[in-house]
Amino acid sequence: MKRVLLIIGGGIAAYKAPDLVRNLRAQGLAVRCLLTSAAEQFVSPLSLASVSGDKVYENLFDLTDEAEMGHIQLSRDADLILVAPATADLMAKAAQGIANDLASTTLLATDKPVMLAPAMNVRMWEHAATQRNLGQLKTDSLHFIGPEEGDMACGEFGFGRMSEPTEIAARAASLLDDDADSAPLKGKKVLVTAGPTHEPIDPVRYIANRSSGKQGYAIAEALAAMGAEVHLVSGPTALGDVQGVHMHRLETAEQMYDACHALLPLDIGVMTAAVADWRPELCADQKLKKTETGLPELTLRENRDILASLGGSKQKPSLLIGFAAETHNVEAFARDKLARKNCDWIVANNVALDSGIKGGVMGGDENAATLVRQNKTEAFGQMSKVETAKTLAQRIAAHFSACPRWNKR
Repeated sequence: MKRVLLIIGGGIAAYKAPDLVRNLRAQGLAVRCLLTSAAEQFVSPLSLASVSGDKVYENLFDLTDEAEMGHIQLSRDADLILVAPATADLMAKAAQGIANDLASTTLLATDKPVMLAPAMNVRMWEHAATQRNLGQLKTDSLHFIGPEEGDMACGEFGFGRMSEPTEIAARAASLLDDDADSAPLKGKKVLVTAGPTHEPIDPVRYIANRSSGKQGYAIAEALAAMGAEVHLVSGPTALGDVQGVHMHRLETAEQMYDACHALLPLDIGVMTAAVADWRPELCADQKLKKTETGLPELTLRENRDILASLGGSKQKPSLLIGFAAETHNVEAFARDKLARKNCDWIVANNVALDSGIKGGVMGGDENAATLVRQNKTEAFGQMSKVETAKTLAQRIAAHFSACPRWNKR
């Protein structure tokens, strides 16, 4: 059984630590906890000991533990060190090599992989010092998940929220996967699109689809973990960058079209983005106002079809996968799209509000996808979007393994 040392920093997100421990154990991982003194203000050692089934470590100068070189032993016994929440203070200490408490000393003493889940106020996250430390830690090959954008306990909004425990646990398990080093997709160039597009009406309003980007981001991460060179072309989302992935952030469908074609040739295209079908023919320079004469006239123009254009391109990817978000007749519409867009596969999603998925597929953390191929249909079943991404990545790897003639562009 793989072992995780969970270092819990002193931020409000520390209250999620027991839930994170439960999720890590659900992934089949053994968990040992290390609490900073500040973290004890948010979560108790007793509660962590109860959910982890192991002793909780707190003090660098505990005579019993340090007689056995406790900080050295902690750093070597673990297969992965996970810092969650990773506060600005812990990030600064790790980046500068400061070792003045048990957490920072353990981080300096380890030779094992380290993953951080940052959590802090948006101003702290955006501060130049934190960004310098982030750059140094990435240079030092530490792994990151998050932070996410959203409302914070302090009442502000922005990037700084810790990723959800389910996502952190899944990422930790992925890093510890025995097959992760086999890199079955090494040498493959992959395009993944994700999120909505925003089609501006005026400087204030826009047309968009209900998409969080979570599924596309998870797929990009899963394919990168298999060794692929992944380019994630993303519309506006509240998600942080995916480590090890080339990020291309943009706003409109036309910008996404140009970005996708600029990346050709490709081995694999996974088109998860909820691209707006139409855009206003004209975008007003100033905010449109209500008038006594009624509603302003809005003329729509069709956007270029990104998936169909790639399917019809002379540089069509060896494997082109489209996504279909439907509310009824899901498989039938998916098969129609498979033919019309000249795709190889379609991943069909039932996005109806009564689909049974908690929080809904669009915006939620779960999916119940169906993989539709020319002569085969496979229902993945209801699972997290992270697990859906891993399942799809496994099918892609198996496809190329079975088709050696496609192993080169």
